Amino acid sequence: MKDDQLLRYSRHILLDEIGIEGQAQILGSHALIVGAGGLGSPVALYLGSAGVGRITVVDHDTVDMTNLQRQIAHTMARVGQPKVLSAQTAIGAINPEVQVTPIIARADAALLDKLVAQADVVLDCCDNFATRHAINAACVRHRKPLVSGAAIRFDGQVCVYDPRDPDSPCYACVFPPDTTFEETRCATMGVFAPLVGIIGALQAAEALKLICGAGRPLTGRLLMLDGRAMEFTEVGIGRQASCVVCGTAH
Repeated sequence: MKDDQLLRYSRHILLDEIGIEGQAQILGSHALIVGAGGLGSPVALYLGSAGVGRITVVDHDTVDMTNLQRQIAHTMARVGQPKVLSAQTAIGAINPEVQVTPIIARADAALLDKLVAQADVVLDCCDNFATRHAINAACVRHRKPLVSGAAIRFDGQVCVYDPRDPDSPCYACVFPPDTTFEETRCATMGVFAPLVGIIGALQAAEALKLICGAGRPLTGRLLMLDGRAMEFTEVGIGRQASCVVCGTAH
């Protein structure tokens, strides 16, 4: 580690749970972020500032004025730009050493199969069930840890699904793909601006913990936040043998 890196990451290095070895693991890691909006913004900024060596960001959308209420990686000057390019600029302004790969595309199964295989940790920051299930399937297939977050109105949740852990459920264990869920979008339901920051910061924290082995990850624990009362609730979840993605029959 170079002298300027020792200075930049000194507050991590001072932590017994991270130290020089853990920071070196962070510097050598590759994170895949799917979605560069409300959740993806704080995730990208925190992972970049923490020194994750390579960050791939996937999103097909462009920056819109309505995004600026909560999507802190973007600015007025970048309205109309692809979100992934805006996020790349934001990360670069904080930490130019980070190698950011922006991908302007919808995260379909074929693209995810390629990108997940290359990553050390995957962060689901998207806003629809179809993409979430495609991300989960790729993570199970390639045995990559997945940090999933969601936020709408005043309610948020985050969980870690780690196929490397035999007791860990996958996303489909908790939200089966054949179950009908009502799609809730910020454009129609609204979202409390700091909520996505809280959930996104939690996702970034879980990803960094997974990378460097610090602490206890949220594997098999669904953490839910009621932003109105600012109350957290944790629910233990286990792998389902009948799961169509990770169950014993599949």
